[in-house]
Amino acid sequence: MSVEHGYGPRVHLVGDPWSATALARLGSDEVRHPELMALVRALYTGLAQRALGAELPTVEVDVPTRMAALHPDAGHYRGPALDPSAPVVVLDIIRGGIVPAQVCFELLTQVRPLDGLRLDHLNMARVADEAGRVAGVDLSGSKVGGSTVGVTLVVPDPMGATGATLLRAYEYLSETYGRPAKVLCLPLIATPEFLRAVVDGIPEAVVYALRVDRGLSAADVLATPPGTHWERERGLNDQGYIVPGAGGVGEVLNNSWC
Repeated sequence: MSVEHGYGPRVHLVGDPWSATALARLGSDEVRHPELMALVRALYTGLAQRALGAELPTVEVDVPTRMAALHPDAGHYRGPALDPSAPVVVLDIIRGGIVPAQVCFELLTQVRPLDGLRLDHLNMARVADEAGRVAGVDLSGSKVGGSTVGVTLVVPDPMGATGATLLRAYEYLSETYGRPAKVLCLPLIATPEFLRAVVDGIPEAVVYALRVDRGLSAADVLATPPGTHWERERGLNDQGYIVPGAGGVGEVLNNSWC
């Protein structure tokens, strides 16, 4: 199912009751690491299948099935499939993106050849000022396997908070390795501020999210469908964290608090 909103055609809110329940558990302090890992994998399996199926290039195929021996003409699947020649790069933004990126990469290896498919890594961290506010992104190391010219860049970073990390990653890759044809952003939870930053800052971006959090918005704004009063919506606290959100998911996934 899709949620109606006012964020424009490049944003897709594709949550459902199962994912809503799983996300609520993901953000609960009662959920310990083993269950949290299972929830993240399950949520990204569903989100990635939905987004990749909708956004990756397709071709018409003719594939004989096991029934072709008995029915030479009828025993074929004829219809759309993912284009095996279209290059795709999955981007792992460390630390929160490690598990989601691996899930997306493995899903793609199941349905298309490895040629033209890659998993890259950027070691990025949010930089805070003296007041604890997010002031930028530090890109201290990376492992990029080649050109990103014309690829579909898949970025499964769980929490779409300020958008600064994604914008910095896009800028770095475009300047160093070439501009992608499409940037497919896959946050589990996004804020209105993230959506504005990405839509305005990355012309090639398309966002698929399970939930948009705008918990610090005024009551009259919360009474309207998402995006109706986009300019008045607020989902970030003064430290740049999502409200209600799910806490520091990167730290929780890695059981690391330093």
